[in-house]
Amino acid sequence: MGFGLDPVMAALLGMLTGVGGGMARDVLLSDVPVVLRSDIYAVAALAGAAVVVIGDALQLPSAATTCAGAALCFGLRLAAIRHGWHLPIAHPPEHPGAKIDAAENRKDR
Repeated sequence: MGFGLDPVMAALLGMLTGVGGGMARDVLLSDVPVVLRSDIYAVAALAGAAVVVIGDALQLPSAATTCAGAALCFGLRLAAIRHGWHLPIAHPPEHPGAKIDAAENRKDR
């Protein structure tokens, strides 16, 4: 047993695998990848991967931790879809003086 990796790195690689497969699916279907929207997608994949890594660190049976991680990932994603949970979307800050006319800012005057 054991990944031979740092547990944090193993969880991130697990999340990346889940997200990468979903992105490939969406790109092949000419759709906007789900991970680029505000849906709970990568968070669910990271939670599932973390359960597997923690179970491995505690030397629990790998079949049980794999099933628990998959169930958590699937359950979080299903709950997010059913209840309309979304992650916050970052918006650029609006500063009143930030919009400078390009003609005023030219250096060749």
